[in-house]
Amino acid sequence: MTALTPAEIERGLAENASAPHGAARIAHAEALSAAAESSGDRTLFRHALSALIDAYEYSAERTKMTVPFARLLQEYDRDPSVFAAHETHGLYWRFKWVTGSIVGSPEVPLDAIERWLAEMERRYRVAGFSERAVRQAEFYLADSLGDRARADRAMSDWAAAERDRMSDCHACELSNQGRYWARREEDTKAIGVWEPVLAGQKTCMEEPHRALAHSLLSLVRLGHTDEARSHHLRGYRMARGNESLLRAIGEHIEFCALTGNESRGLEILSEHTAHLGPLADAEAQLGFNGGVLVLLRRLTDLGHGDRPAVPYEGVGRTVRELADLLYGQVSAIAERFDARNGSGHVSGLLAERLARRPLTDALPLGVRSPVLPGAGTGAVSGRAGAVAGGGGALTGDSVPSGAAGTVRADGAGGAEELADLVERARAFRKRGHPGAALLWDRVADLVDTTGVEPDPQLAADLLERRALHASRAGDAGARALFEETLDAYRTSGQPGRAVLAELYAATAAVQFGAGAGEARDLLAAAAASARALAESDESRPRRIATVEFTRIRIEAHLRAKEAGMLGDGEHGHPDRPDAELPRELTGFIDRTDQVDGLQDLVAAAEAMLAGLALEEGEEARAERLLDSAAGRSLAAGRPWDAAEPLARRAALLFARGRAEEAEEAARAAVGHAGEVADAEEQGAVRLTLADILLRRDEGARDAAAHALDAAHWFDQAGLGAGGGATARLVLARAYGAAGRTAEAAEILQSALPDLLEHGEYVAVQARETLGNLLRDLHDPRGASEQYLLAAETAKGWDDPGAQAHFAQLGAEGLAAAGLRTEAEAAYGRALELWRRVGRNPVAEVRVLRSLAWLVVQDNGVPAIATVPRARQLMEEAAAVLEGAEEPGLRYERGQTWHQLADLLMEQLYDYEDYDEEETEEESGDDASVQDNASVEEEAIALWDRAAAVYAGLGPHALDSRVQCLTRAAWNERALDRPDEALARLTTLREELAAQGGETAKALVAEVDTTLGHMR
Repeated sequence: MTALTPAEIERGLAENASAPHGAARIAHAEALSAAAESSGDRTLFRHALSALIDAYEYSAERTKMTVPFARLLQEYDRDPSVFAAHETHGLYWRFKWVTGSIVGSPEVPLDAIERWLAEMERRYRVAGFSERAVRQAEFYLADSLGDRARADRAMSDWAAAERDRMSDCHACELSNQGRYWARREEDTKAIGVWEPVLAGQKTCMEEPHRALAHSLLSLVRLGHTDEARSHHLRGYRMARGNESLLRAIGEHIEFCALTGNESRGLEILSEHTAHLGPLADAEAQLGFNGGVLVLLRRLTDLGHGDRPAVPYEGVGRTVRELADLLYGQVSAIAERFDARNGSGHVSGLLAERLARRPLTDALPLGVRSPVLPGAGTGAVSGRAGAVAGGGGALTGDSVPSGAAGTVRADGAGGAEELADLVERARAFRKRGHPGAALLWDRVADLVDTTGVEPDPQLAADLLERRALHASRAGDAGARALFEETLDAYRTSGQPGRAVLAELYAATAAVQFGAGAGEARDLLAAAAASARALAESDESRPRRIATVEFTRIRIEAHLRAKEAGMLGDGEHGHPDRPDAELPRELTGFIDRTDQVDGLQDLVAAAEAMLAGLALEEGEEARAERLLDSAAGRSLAAGRPWDAAEPLARRAALLFARGRAEEAEEAARAAVGHAGEVADAEEQGAVRLTLADILLRRDEGARDAAAHALDAAHWFDQAGLGAGGGATARLVLARAYGAAGRTAEAAEILQSALPDLLEHGEYVAVQARETLGNLLRDLHDPRGASEQYLLAAETAKGWDDPGAQAHFAQLGAEGLAAAGLRTEAEAAYGRALELWRRVGRNPVAEVRVLRSLAWLVVQDNGVPAIATVPRARQLMEEAAAVLEGAEEPGLRYERGQTWHQLADLLMEQLYDYEDYDEEETEEESGDDASVQDNASVEEEAIALWDRAAAVYAGLGPHALDSRVQCLTRAAWNERALDRPDEALARLTTLREELAAQGGETAKALVAEVDTTLGHMR
């Protein structure tokens, strides 16, 4: 094999950096590392070693990182000067990983670990780093040894040490600290430690994934079952399939085992069977398989020890067999740790875990799991997935992590940290960054925590924060707070901020019912204040434009209110277009577009103008305006402002038939929503993409992921009954399209009450979708209920076609459920409605045929007694299609004769059950009962008639034609005409063979089989 060039290695490293974590990424990283070493390029080799260590870290093979790290450390010790600053930082950062790795490796002797820890402490001290990471590593060692006193000391020192560039992310720290208290069953303390992570305030690549898993048993022990359910659904989705989170997955399985959800636990296990075998990371294997063993032992206790579990290395195992196998492995791992540690601590923890008893009889999870045979309590069926963790807002370094968390209780150092945080908050506010509000919240928390007295400028900022919170909460006191803020900004010498406070006060006045005259006076005063700003004030152009734009919007509202044009109350939208508003917005755009630094305001005006254009039916103009608004936001360095117009443009493009462009725009909207702080907007952009993907071919899986995220964000915004319900409808449809029918039905059933409040059209759509899902789940009775309720909802619609359609579907469901009387009534109603519609003969004919079969299949009456009524219905169906020449109608005519023949033969199949003791008077015409030959002859004639129709319809009807002629041949044979029967089939075979094609070829084989049976 030709050696890779340095350029090829660099390209490979770049590509592998974005590959999913796991075995494939590791294998590629190993190959690239070897190639880099062979190249002789030391810089490239260092980069390859770092990449290999990273690949190991986020996998089930993290203990393998020791060797490449030792090589990297040798490179550094040989010549530190060749390491760039970021390489040096990376080396020290990975030092922590390796320390954790060797603590989790039972083959590494204790004295070697202690020497390594001392070396880490020395190097960190020399490099000028805090001892926080060192004490954290010492805690891990002490905890693994079961040395509680040392662990407590290390924990205390860890928490007290200063956070610096070498500190783990705060989310990971809190997750591990909380887990320590949870293992000691100090659950309240553990939940308190985890709270910032669980609430989404502290996050990282693997958090809150792990904290959600860690918290499950604590929450159940505390009685917080709703939160436990939520953490399981949300957390397992995050951890699923991630081999670096196997311990967390084991905790989810254990949680299921201890809450009456054993079948759900088996489902999770079945998704991770590839990791049941020996792993390079012994600690991960112990954690994962330990949770699996809790489940397997619980199943055994319930009497399921002999039932199949999941395959192990390709071999099927019963629950008991798998439990014995895994117990042997994890016991051996625990013994290896104990041998190294010189204690029985790890074996004791394993025994304690396996001895746990159920915490509750049953904790319904809202997900579907098959009920275990003979189990006392089964899991609730279905799969909710109404929670998600993808796409967190304010990610990366856009918002400080845990700014207030590092201040000591006595407030020392608080003033300096407060100053830094305030500076960042003001910078974010100036940029219009959505994270500014969160930063100001943290500033307020820090002021409260430290007791630092804010200076006048900061006091004004915090007052503004309070006013904004009040306004968003609908508190009428917001106006007074804004007026107080105005005074504070003026007093503290911040005239530019004062103008905004004055404008906010005017807006609050309108929000809380001020009259039009007062509102206009307030807006005029704000405009005058903006113009009065000094020419040297850099905020002056923006303040003038902001006031003007706000005035335009409020003035439109006031005009509509004065004219009585608000269709939905005081705060609704005008029910007639405002001719003045488009002109004012256009003028604003023309004027403001000439001023540097105001493109975000122009973009907002264009987005508003696009909405007006849509109301006037000007779709092309609206699309151009939205495109421009998004482009301006991006050019202004405000990608978060581009998300909404991109999503709106995507929906518009799709409605105009430009699906590919629509998907591209929707994906861009989601991509730019990463820093959007508004949960509703996060939900909306994801819902738009999900809906577009679902309507495109093969997009169901991706659509489901985005719909799941959308539902989560709407829930976060308190809109579970609104946008959240819509997202769940899309999610259910996506799961249904992907074949995940049970999950879809369960999700939709949970959202149905909310969807019924979304108007008749949505209610009908939801019931139809749920009916289809229940039908596919072989619940015809439940399906028919949904269809008939949909029909009832559609009863008042101008077009009775929808009601007819659902009545027919409901009848089919009732018939399948064996509810014959109810089905006949529903079919009758459907037939009446289709005849009223008068333009759907296919539907009318199919209802008549279904009624005919319903009549003849009445189990309480012999078929021979029902055939006359059934024949009448079939003949009615044929009459509807008389003279029809359109291919679809001709096919239905053929089907009617075809099914009539089948129906007539039904009486012969049923004849042996007929009571021959009945009198001639009771049974009717005795000749019609016993003259099988005449029935068979009529059936032959009908099948031939149908086959002739099918012959003129091409390949589409070929299978139906073969059915008719084959059945006719069997009747010929029954009538003692074997030669005619064979001749009929032989001719059919020759016809099929001459046609060619896969369908004809398959049918030739069927005819050959029939000929073989007849000869």
